[in-house]
Amino acid sequence: MKKIFIALLLAAAVFTGCKDYLDIKPKGYTIPEVFEDYKKLLNNRDLNYSASAYPNFLTDDAQTGTLKDVNSNTDFTLRSLLKRNLYSFEHGATLESGSMDTFYESAYSRIFTYNVVINNIENVPDGVPAQKKQLKAEALVGRAFEYFNLVNGYSVQYDAATAATDLGVPLVLSEDVTLKYIRNTVAEVYAQILKDLLEAQPNLGTVADHKFRPTKAACYALLSKTYLVMGKYTEALQNANEALKVNKNLISYQDYTTKLGVTFGRVITIAKPELFFPPVENSVETVWARRTAQSDGHVMGELYASKDLLDIYAKDLPGGGIDKRLNLFFCTDSAQFGSNLTRFPGRSIWAPYVEFNMAFSTGELMLIAAEAEARIGDKDIALQHLYTLRNKRIVGNKPLIAATNDDALVLVLEERRREMPFQGITRLIDLKRLNKDPRFAKTVTHTFGTQTFTLPANDLRYVLPIPPKVLALNPSIPVLDR
Repeated sequence: MKKIFIALLLAAAVFTGCKDYLDIKPKGYTIPEVFEDYKKLLNNRDLNYSASAYPNFLTDDAQTGTLKDVNSNTDFTLRSLLKRNLYSFEHGATLESGSMDTFYESAYSRIFTYNVVINNIENVPDGVPAQKKQLKAEALVGRAFEYFNLVNGYSVQYDAATAATDLGVPLVLSEDVTLKYIRNTVAEVYAQILKDLLEAQPNLGTVADHKFRPTKAACYALLSKTYLVMGKYTEALQNANEALKVNKNLISYQDYTTKLGVTFGRVITIAKPELFFPPVENSVETVWARRTAQSDGHVMGELYASKDLLDIYAKDLPGGGIDKRLNLFFCTDSAQFGSNLTRFPGRSIWAPYVEFNMAFSTGELMLIAAEAEARIGDKDIALQHLYTLRNKRIVGNKPLIAATNDDALVLVLEERRREMPFQGITRLIDLKRLNKDPRFAKTVTHTFGTQTFTLPANDLRYVLPIPPKVLALNPSIPVLDR
């Protein structure tokens, strides 16, 4: 069991100089020995968070502010080097040497905890065997989720023709931090994600202690998104439908308005202004909960909506209709946080100050099912999913019409942008996978003042670089020439 804590103990040994330190139970820390210890590990608050949102600076949703912008948080020159490098599509590393990549390093930290549970829980002397298998299954889903985000952030888009040789991310399946790791292929990472999920499925519960712990529905949801990104639409549809059997609930955004002068808590109910937009753990839409990552986790107040994104919100909006997603979560023309009103005519700043779910909610599952139907199934079912979702998002909603499956697919993909802007790495994943299809491939263009930056479809700069800090410790890890 000592290997579980070897990183902690080695760090302590540096300061104590004690050669026998590895034989001492560390003061202030409990080595997992019984079932309850492992259950507590999975209740660690650090596991409740997910991928950072800074990759949104790469996407076509993003528009930075002007020099000395009235919203200083949007001023490109005042952003971190990481965000400036992403927004301007710089080649090579995006971080300075020694800087921490909150996305990469936090994900592997969570994977370490999941590995501790996966590799040891079945060996504890107490606990009911079925409960131990369920706890292991929950950890397997958690590990798969982290690898799904990592491989989609730090690797090229999955392509069955090249995945066996494309560089993925290191697969760390042991909690022994002294092992030397390699950079596995994209195919190997996806194979591990599916292996973990399929192994977990039969041992998961239908309900959990709280929404941060995965259930069978959460596993179906992650399988559906994994298959969607892989282009396996039949499997994506099957799993999305299984998850939707458990939860089809949607929040009616028409019931909400905004309150001036506040940040968090600015979205409130019309009937009872003291009630805020529900957090992920209390939302009826939540299938499995993950909060926005704590560091670089959100870009609230840092970016305006691009003209491209605003045009999508305006498209297919019924006459007199109001898309409450734009109305509630962006500030258009002006914003008031505190006592001062700031005006920026003609622009909309991303300022929801709402804790969106970074794992799986009903809305995304409906969109996955709708996309799969439009690709390989029934366009009318796809349109029905859109109507159901839009009825809870748009005041004055009317049914959309599509003559063909391809027309319905365009409608679905545009709805994805409206539903989940600036949330985690959702848009980055969609850009990368859609760029493989000539119908949807696009060049992303960013501007700052008189400067214009362009990112062609399938460019390697869509791939986040392995952090310099990691490369300094593992110089043999191969990197992409981005």
